[in-house]
Amino acid sequence: MSTTKKIYGIYADDDDLLNGVHACNDKGIKIAEVYTPFPVHGLDKALGLRKTRISDAAFIYAVYGVTIGILVTWYTMNHDWPMNIGGKPAFDWAHNMPAFVVPMFELMVFCAAHMMSLTFLARNKMYPGCPPQNPDPRTTDDKFMIEFESEHVEAIKQILVDTGVEEITVKDA
Repeated sequence: MSTTKKIYGIYADDDDLLNGVHACNDKGIKIAEVYTPFPVHGLDKALGLRKTRISDAAFIYAVYGVTIGILVTWYTMNHDWPMNIGGKPAFDWAHNMPAFVVPMFELMVFCAAHMMSLTFLARNKMYPGCPPQNPDPRTTDDKFMIEFESEHVEAIKQILVDTGVEEITVKDA
């Protein structure tokens, strides 16, 4: 039978939270998750998180948007609705491309923003119908929480108390 417990430490201040994270790192205690109502400066480095790759995905989505913009303007200008306005050659997309910079830019931004948002929601399991992952709803308002999965309950409780925790909850894992 496993004696692994989930330990939750709730803080009122982000500085106390960071002190708690640093104290746990110093003692070699693994933190399962941290919940905060807003981004805390330095928390990602304290937890040892890697750089996110969402910016790489945004670049790929932006290239996709520009490609769609180029294809749509080329198809419209050359095949669907070619027009001869002022003697401009309709069959030459390269000469007329400056007129289409704005729509291509808008498609780039549209694709990057929307697809990046969908990627973020899918990656973090926040899509519709997904069960909530937050163990305490106060962390979306004004509280900060560290979650542990460990067998060393008393040692973790002592570290949390020493770093100014407001509330400690222990549950079966």
